[in-house]
Amino acid sequence: MNISVIGSGYVGLITGACFAEFGLNVTCVDNDAKKIKVLKKGTVPFYEPGLEELLQKNIDAGRMHFTTNMSEAVDTSLVVFIAVGTPPKGDGSAEMKFVEAVAKEIAINTKSYKVIVTKSTVPVGTGEKVHKIISKHLKEDVGFDVVSNPEFLREGAGIEDFMRPNRVVIGTSSDQATAIMKDLYRPLYLIETPIVITDVKTAELIKYSANAFLATKISFINEIANLCDSVGANVQTVAKAIGLDRRIGPKFLHAGPGYGGSCFPKDTLALLQIGKEQKVKLGIIDAAAKANEYQKQKTAKTIVTTLGNIKGKAVCVLGLSFKPKTNDIRDAPSLFIIEELLKAGAKVKAHDPVAMKDAKEIYPKITYCKDAYDAAKGAEGVIIVTEWNEFRNLDLAKIKKSAKGNYFFDLRNIYDPGKLREMGFIYYSIGRPYK
Repeated sequence: MNISVIGSGYVGLITGACFAEFGLNVTCVDNDAKKIKVLKKGTVPFYEPGLEELLQKNIDAGRMHFTTNMSEAVDTSLVVFIAVGTPPKGDGSAEMKFVEAVAKEIAINTKSYKVIVTKSTVPVGTGEKVHKIISKHLKEDVGFDVVSNPEFLREGAGIEDFMRPNRVVIGTSSDQATAIMKDLYRPLYLIETPIVITDVKTAELIKYSANAFLATKISFINEIANLCDSVGANVQTVAKAIGLDRRIGPKFLHAGPGYGGSCFPKDTLALLQIGKEQKVKLGIIDAAAKANEYQKQKTAKTIVTTLGNIKGKAVCVLGLSFKPKTNDIRDAPSLFIIEELLKAGAKVKAHDPVAMKDAKEIYPKITYCKDAYDAAKGAEGVIIVTEWNEFRNLDLAKIKKSAKGNYFFDLRNIYDPGKLREMGFIYYSIGRPYK
């Protein structure tokens, strides 16, 4: 089967590469000629473990193709995936102009039956809009179906999530489209992956609901962590105990400086906007979003207040990406912290395994260091923001010797408080007793 994927960003490339690995003939389309040229060489323009190797393997096998020619890609494909960006607008709602433009172009180039699949995260009702746009702009009287097939890819684990997903959601009212989509995902039947067949609107809402629920768990445990700080309790023990309740589960109950990235902030705000448009109050989701903003700001201000007068002094920031195994810094807690440090006049020294190039575009004047020890040299305080593996087992004695000050902010609760205090650090974590 021939398929095409419109949009060669994170979702589009992983979708294309993994379907090619399933044995399908895949054409990825993008209007950025420079990006297509790079992709043809097997080079991925962002960091995702294993993706470049998978891409190159399927290029070599002749199953993976790249082009700027949408007409040819659509014409030769039975299934066309829309995987373009839906960035947030000023009011938090999803920007749909890219999806709408692609739908129009697909229609113009459709000469035979197609299954048109929205892979992008889109508001409820998008399927209907896409159907209307395609119906309006078709040049020939041919049939088509619109399907919602939301992605559930975690940055840093996207290939694993596609190849071994918790579930696959297929939203359509067409038996023919359902059969074709099941055929696409046939390899997953061997590992008994649950396939959820539903209508388009329900499928669209599932993605937003899943991300909003996970975001709520993070905000919940961060609020409990703040309470733990006040009463002298340990949030890690609280989280472990409540996570043992199977109705709750242990995932996403790790206290920290707040969530970031391309999905949770964007999707919670978009869902709130959908609720506003429908005049439905989404109080819990609103509270989760507000709690997250508070957590980021509180953490940043606590660090600056604790350090005191840091004008002209160096401060070490370890971890810039919003989570490990990605170079994504969108809405990353590190940005809030760096901003507050710079406002206080500090000289920021930072290190991240893969995200420094991206951070330079926002903060070109801070100092980017070769490793954690270089970043800590001469610093008044060390701040671990992202729990990269290389920060989980630091040579603390070396850090202590090279740093000028004794402050150590462990925003991911990696280290034992007692041990660091015994070494002479003034140690802070989130939701764990200081004494």
